Order: sequence, then structure tokens, then C-alpha cells
Amino acid sequence: MPIDAAKALAAEPRTGEISWNSKDVQLYHLGIGAGLPATDPDELRYTLESRLHVLPSFATVAGSGSPGVISGLSMPGIEVDLARVLHGGQSIVLHRPIPATGTATATNRIAAVYDKGKAAVLVLRTEVADTDGPLWTNDSQIFIKGEGGWGGDRGPSARLEPPAGDPDRTVERSVREDQALLYRLSGDWNPLHADPEFAKVAGFERPILHGLCTYGMTLKAVVDTLLGGDVTRVRSYVTRFAGVVYPGETLRIRMWPAERSVRVAVSAVERDDAPVLADTVVEHT
Repeated sequence: MPIDAAKALAAEPRTGEISWNSKDVQLYHLGIGAGLPATDPDELRYTLESRLHVLPSFATVAGSGSPGVISGLSMPGIEVDLARVLHGGQSIVLHRPIPATGTATATNRIAAVYDKGKAAVLVLRTEVADTDGPLWTNDSQIFIKGEGGWGGDRGPSARLEPPAGDPDRTVERSVREDQALLYRLSGDWNPLHADPEFAKVAGFERPILHGLCTYGMTLKAVVDTLLGGDVTRVRSYVTRFAGVVYPGETLRIRMWPAERSVRVAVSAVERDDAPVLADTVVEHT
């Protein structure tokens, strides 16, 4: 079996130093569509180094240049074909705001391996801290087609009850044709997002947008629409990747705010509102 669950869970955590600077942050923000209009003061907070703040979803690419979907596949006990891998879900817990420039220690381990029958799900946990203490914790759920069926734990369900009533706010965000090509410069080099032939082998008509790019675009929309543009108010952010996005499409982002949280659903406008992100919650102050 390509996945040895016991070996993966027993493996020693991998620890290493990561660092990032304002250029990395600016590139990430541009990769998720920031900077339009270019002279808008609200957008300059994402693009101009003298005003720069850091969207918390930057944590998914900060420093390592290799997000959980890729680095998790090199852990002990894991040997799979990249063409059979999809990002199933992502969560971030923020312990304090992310600085625009930093050096920290990242500790990675496989936190869980679930048997979904026709697929396996790996949960890669990354805990990041600097000299002042914890910064953030990332959990990446990695979905591997055809690798289940060994009789292991199915794990918890990520499904939530649908939000009640119509959304309070709905916004649309365009995905540029070159969005995936720009976003991948932040470190996710999976050819699924750039190479048409590889995409066909993986079962897609053409390259798809990174799920984490949609993840970042969505959080930015929530912060800008409901949190007054204040990135420091975000405390956690979780989603399940329910479908793909193709570059050139439009995201419809629906929001149901509550006292300290926002429920979110994202769909692709041009494909009859096909689901893209589901079971999505932003917790905030």
C-alpha cells in the first residue's frame, strides 16, 4: 500500500527555519487578485510596502515555498502519484497578526490519516512560532484518489448544516486568465495549475486554479466587505474545497455574518453556480 498510516503517524516531526519579507507578501497578495484598482487606498494596504498589512491566508505559503499539499507527500510512509492528489480542505488558526517580515520555526507532522473507502485523506499540521511565541497553526487536508479501503478510521465529517436564509452580502470576484501562473510564483509548483497535458492526465479539461488561491481571494473579500479591511481581526479560517475553479471564471462569494463569525459559500458563476468552497467559516474579533 503506498500509504503506511502507522509509519506516517509515528514519524518524527520535521522542523526547519522559514523566513519571508515584504516582497513575498506583496507577491502573494497580487496572486490572489489584490491591487485593483491600483491606486485605491484600501488596495495599497496589500501592495505598497510602506502601508503593508498581511492577509492571514499568507500563512499557507509563508517562507517554505512548499504548501501542505506538496510537502505532505514527502513525509515518511507516504508515496503517491501527484496526479491523484487534490487539496480537500484547509484551516488556519492565528495566534497573533503575521508581520510583513519575519523569521520563524515551522514544525510539520502528519496529524491524521483517514480511510474514506475510495480515497485516503492526510491531515498535515504545520505549527509556526518565532522568538515571541506561536504565530499560526495550519491544517491541510490532502485527498488522494484510489488510496483508501484498508479498513482505517474514516475520520470526522467536515460537513456543516447549510446557513439559514439568504446571504446578507454577496460579492463577485473575477479570476484572471493568468491568475494561476502568477499565484504559483508564491511556491506551489504543481503542474496541474499550469500544464495542459498534466491537467488532462489528472482528469481536467485544462489547468485549474489553486484551491489555496480561491481560499485567499475569499478571505480578502470577507475582510474587505465585513471587517473594515482589518486583517488583524481574523482569528481562524476553515474551508472544504467542494469544486474546481478555472482561470477566467467569476467567483460568487456569499456571506452570512454572525456576532463573531462569518459563514461563507463560494461558487463559479459561469457554471450555474457550481460549488467551489463549502463549510467555510471565518472567526473574528
